Amino acid sequence: MKLKDMIVMCLSNLFKRKVRTLLTVMGVVIGTCAIVVMISLGLGMQKTTEEALAQMGDLTVIQIYNWNSSPEIPALDDAMLKTIKENQYVQATMPVYQGEWGQITIKSGKYAYDGMVYGVYMDDLEAFGYTLTEGSFPETEASGEENYILFGSQAPYDFYNTKKNNNNRVNMIPDAEGNMPDPFVNVMKDKLEIEINKQDPQTNKKKAPVFKIKAAGIMAEDWSKNPSPSYSVFLDMNFLKKLQTEYNKLNNVKVDKNKKDTGYQQVMVKVDDMKHVAEVEEIIKGYGYETNSMESIRKPIEEQARSQQMILGGLGAISLLVAALGITNTMIMSIYERTREIGVMKVLGCMIKNIRTVFLMEAGTIGFIGGILGVGISYLISFIINSISAGAGGGDIYGMMMGGGGLGGSSIIPFWLVIGAIAFATMIGLISGFYPANRAVKISALTAIKQE
Repeated sequence: MKLKDMIVMCLSNLFKRKVRTLLTVMGVVIGTCAIVVMISLGLGMQKTTEEALAQMGDLTVIQIYNWNSSPEIPALDDAMLKTIKENQYVQATMPVYQGEWGQITIKSGKYAYDGMVYGVYMDDLEAFGYTLTEGSFPETEASGEENYILFGSQAPYDFYNTKKNNNNRVNMIPDAEGNMPDPFVNVMKDKLEIEINKQDPQTNKKKAPVFKIKAAGIMAEDWSKNPSPSYSVFLDMNFLKKLQTEYNKLNNVKVDKNKKDTGYQQVMVKVDDMKHVAEVEEIIKGYGYETNSMESIRKPIEEQARSQQMILGGLGAISLLVAALGITNTMIMSIYERTREIGVMKVLGCMIKNIRTVFLMEAGTIGFIGGILGVGISYLISFIINSISAGAGGGDIYGMMMGGGGLGGSSIIPFWLVIGAIAFATMIGLISGFYPANRAVKISALTAIKQE
């Protein structure tokens, strides 16, 4: 029997019993819908959770804190950073040096800034997601110049008038038209310099060193970063250390040369993918350093979301199991009704495998059609869920069902889920039809012909 003939026979037999076929297909549709919708809700919850965590911080960044001066712990210096960067999953490292408060003052005429100052290697900032609203990142290594400065988005408003006793500042309060007032200093145009502060200006008569600096840009506000660029300024690492040395000289601060150099106090490590964060973080902890990343928050939430997906998918699978029983029942009933037809096929010389194939085709077709219709209806249900979620202010449907607002997602049906659902429904049909097909081929030809 040719494949074309088997296909024609399969479709003819299904359409002869339209109502029974339709009811069986509907069982598969309901089961497929249940699986796809349930899994899509789980995927939606997982995605919105990751988006919420991403707003709190970069999921691929590990913070290293070097607060322990134990002799067993190696110094967190450039050599150690090179070792860490040799890991195949590490894309970049960025040490951070926090300037001591009160050692330097940034000035522009009579206006001064004495807020938070961080020392970094400017070439690393872009790799860690820092962005600028104005200007460009300075290439300090290529140019050889180190007196560049980057201002946080709100740092210019921390300049105050030194000629007034109350150290007044411009308040970041928009006017009636929504326009923000200008700060005292236009950091991109006005002349800037750094002055080394004296611990006791009354007794210290030395001339305070002054260094000219250039503003390279203004950084975009981002509270998820650590250090945050919002109220801070960034200087070149080596330049900030040089300023600290000048401060020590000006104020006769003695540095204990016998004290162990523990290296950088803080280092950021950029990993290529969040799935490798835990592995890299474990290696870094092995050196004795304290670390922090979003992995400690993400992993429990991801495990919870995976458990929810399994539960939701299991509920859908139960529906599809019921549909499988329906397919088996339909095919067994079909065998009873077509016993004489099976006998005639055997007498005419049809091969056993062809008879089995016809019945498996019928069962597989029921599963395939049910899978396609189920996926189509799942898209409609997903659209309705997303529309309700958007109208409810972005809460995911799980949060809505539990009486909460959720994180802001709902239902996601990726392409792999579509293919997987159709393939699974078809496979369920084939498996359900396997027993009836074997039963059909075992029927005696003579007995079948005598059957009325």
